[in-house]
Amino acid sequence: MFSQSYYLIRSRIDGSYLAAYPNQAEDEKSRSPSDGYVLVFSEHSDVLMYLNKFGADVRDRFTTETLPSSQLASVLKRWGYKGVGMVKDPLLPSIDFLSKA
Repeated sequence: MFSQSYYLIRSRIDGSYLAAYPNQAEDEKSRSPSDGYVLVFSEHSDVLMYLNKFGADVRDRFTTETLPSSQLASVLKRWGYKGVGMVKDPLLPSIDFLSKA
């Protein structure tokens, strides 16, 4: 049948995905993907709202990548992320963190 598509923000500079690190202090400089949650949006417009609100001055450094739900697990494995951060409201932001099993 149909597969749900998700939208991720990817750096044009190094190809990494935008991720959240909810359990780390802001001043910690050593962040590894294994501590982070890749941010996932359900709508392309949500990505644009998020970038306009929180990254207006650097939005040209990012691109949107569409990913079918069947490939989320491979992105987590390849990049070593702890899980997924499902962005529910891009303007607040409101994020549900889901760890991989």
